Amino acid sequence: MQRNRSTKIIATLGPASGEQETIAALHAAGADLFRLNFSHGEHADHLARLNAIRAVEQAVGTPIGVMADLQGPKIRIGTIQGDGVDLAVGAAYRLDLTGQPGDGQRAPLPHPEVFAALEEGMDLLIDDGRLRLLVKQLGDDYAECEVVTGGRLTDRKGVNLPQALLPLGAMTAKDQADLRFALEAGVDWVALSFVQRPDDIAEARRLIAGRAAVMAKIEKPAALCQIDEIIELADAVMVARGDLGVELPVEEVPALQKDLIRRARRAGKPVVVATQMLESMISAPVPTRAEVSDVATAVYDGADAVMLSGETASGGFPVEAVEVMNRVAAKVEGDPGYRAIMDAEHADPEAPSADAITAAARQVAETISATAIVTYTTSGSTALRAARERPPVPTLVLTPSLITARRLAVAWGLSCVHSADASGFTDMVDRACRAAADRGIATSGDRLVITAGVPFGTPGATNSLRIAWVP
Repeated sequence: MQRNRSTKIIATLGPASGEQETIAALHAAGADLFRLNFSHGEHADHLARLNAIRAVEQAVGTPIGVMADLQGPKIRIGTIQGDGVDLAVGAAYRLDLTGQPGDGQRAPLPHPEVFAALEEGMDLLIDDGRLRLLVKQLGDDYAECEVVTGGRLTDRKGVNLPQALLPLGAMTAKDQADLRFALEAGVDWVALSFVQRPDDIAEARRLIAGRAAVMAKIEKPAALCQIDEIIELADAVMVARGDLGVELPVEEVPALQKDLIRRARRAGKPVVVATQMLESMISAPVPTRAEVSDVATAVYDGADAVMLSGETASGGFPVEAVEVMNRVAAKVEGDPGYRAIMDAEHADPEAPSADAITAAARQVAETISATAIVTYTTSGSTALRAARERPPVPTLVLTPSLITARRLAVAWGLSCVHSADASGFTDMVDRACRAAADRGIATSGDRLVITAGVPFGTPGATNSLRIAWVP
């Protein structure tokens, strides 16, 4: 299926969208990749949804990516007596390891690592920042705090520590079990939550061992201190604005989003913008004007993909949410201002010959008014180089690897076809012309710019460029 836009759409599956019929409708509406959120649901639920995705993929003949989003080390308050307690501004409140249900004077925080990382004067944000506590005094198993922002505290609310570098890896025991299941099921991407340091990515890559690509979710301020190293080690990054907006002043998030997109694009890594993009569509059939502007901003910034979460997982209008995002992205990309931004901000090619060939393909396509660029790839590296260039024409990717085709579903402007490797230049040109015609990208007499590596089938060996006319 050929899209009328280059920015990709990720849809999260859940109770509102787990049936094959709904998944097919979401894909037809514009979803290019589906997210399985392991913070919710059982393994059996996720497996059923993945199998449904593969059935839709088989029916439409287009590679569809699947992402397993791991929960990560989410810190939570323990149980609270009754239906919760009200914390007044200025009151003293104690967090400790006793494990007893909380009340109006104290609450359990069953995470020893938190007390090891806390310092006096640090803030604790509870329930997505709705409550704020200031640490006044510390012991090995407790923290005496002052309530800065009051409100009602109930069971199991999340806790954020924006000023602390927690002695935690990015994967808990639950995450490791979920990872093993996801890899056995055959997911294409693993999204790693609450990344703090490059070592978190390195450890995930060791465990994954090439069986899936790794996406680093940037939602902790600590990650920003080594962000370039994290981007270098990851296969893609996600600007996860939910927790990021809790742990940082909200006014800092827009500029940070733009900076992360620029850094990822410069590195040639796909970048996803996520969280609350069309939040009101969980309960309403149309979005707010501010939400539409938010989606448009991410597209104007050059994000590879935009993601829907609760809108499609649990909302009342999952297909409509994808349709809105599809229309907004297509409209932005049709704006001459968008093309001017892409032309001004695409990264300079690097030293390898593959980069030079890919950059040249973009220039040649513009010079000769080619209808599309066609690239042959085995590992996907050549295709990602093409995406980094943000060319003004579609990029058709032919690959003998179905795994590669699925992984590339997240990358800007790439339309992937699972195809046998070419046997020679003549066969390469013929396959490219047929694929472009079959996808409705080109018609008879149109020109294509084709890049490939010789000998064929050698990963990362792009070294040739051809111009072809569709017969």
